[in-house]
Amino acid sequence: MSIKRHIRLAVLTVLILFSFGGCAGEAPEPVPRYPWEDWLNWERLVDWDTLTVGGRARTFYVHLPPRYEEGNGQLPLVIGLHGTGGSAVQFDRHYHFSEKADEAGFVAVYPNGVRSDGRLGIRTWNAGSCCDFAMRENVDDVGFIRALVDRLLEVYRIDPNRVYVTGMSNGGMLAYRLAAEIPEKIAAIASVSCTMVFDPPAEQPRPVPIIHLHSVLDEIIPHDGGTNRLGYHFPPVDSVLNVWVARNGCLPDPQVTEGVGYAVKQWMDEAGAPLIVHYLTGDGGHSWPGGEQVRPNADPPSTTIDANDLLWGFFEHFHLL
Repeated sequence: MSIKRHIRLAVLTVLILFSFGGCAGEAPEPVPRYPWEDWLNWERLVDWDTLTVGGRARTFYVHLPPRYEEGNGQLPLVIGLHGTGGSAVQFDRHYHFSEKADEAGFVAVYPNGVRSDGRLGIRTWNAGSCCDFAMRENVDDVGFIRALVDRLLEVYRIDPNRVYVTGMSNGGMLAYRLAAEIPEKIAAIASVSCTMVFDPPAEQPRPVPIIHLHSVLDEIIPHDGGTNRLGYHFPPVDSVLNVWVARNGCLPDPQVTEGVGYAVKQWMDEAGAPLIVHYLTGDGGHSWPGGEQVRPNADPPSTTIDANDLLWGFFEHFHLL
């Protein structure tokens, strides 16, 4: 490996590790409820479940809302995929996702990406041409999520027609890959601060509804695509969504509306219902809208939209049958 490549990887690690893709900025005020330096302590407190896929022991944990114990019916499931350098616990705590699950009444599950074999052991997902260890080792993350869904359907009262996936950054990239490779299991996806880095198969057996959230200030995965300051190239979000407009059979021209600090594009199906929705904010950055600033010097989250509210409001409209 060249000295230049070593330097690039070192810089990437400094910027991404535990920032989950964040960029430089001011320290958060007030102090986050879940300080990023305590994240290892969070992981020690979790009762992890394990699933072996492709010879690898994969870990995850499940959050059941109060509604699960109060009734005997089936509930929706949302799978939350962390970004590069993040973790299952980090996704839950920094984005307050279990709080949303309790409010809305869905089961939330938080899987971990594989750890790298380096000293820092950062976690990544194999979303195609990204990211890092999981990509290089060709880790079967699609197989893991497929097996995870099957396990959860066996163990818990989950509606198989209402299984959804959301992800941040590298996790959002994997959500796109899942939509293309296992659409028979996923009712809809929500991707945040990411793009698609995978060439999907030519045929799309069924449309997969998509909501995508991004910021014009994102410098790690630029909304308009191109090469970031670390030398990594990403396709523009609009081109990715145009691919899915065709795959989903949407009308080609979106409806565009402006909010305070954000714009929304909606691509409709033939019945006039939005099947692909894209929110673009003028604030925030490479971060989860409405969540916490994950560490000092990371991008602050957008305050003009709330990712949890938007994605669940979108998911509620879709099911497999």
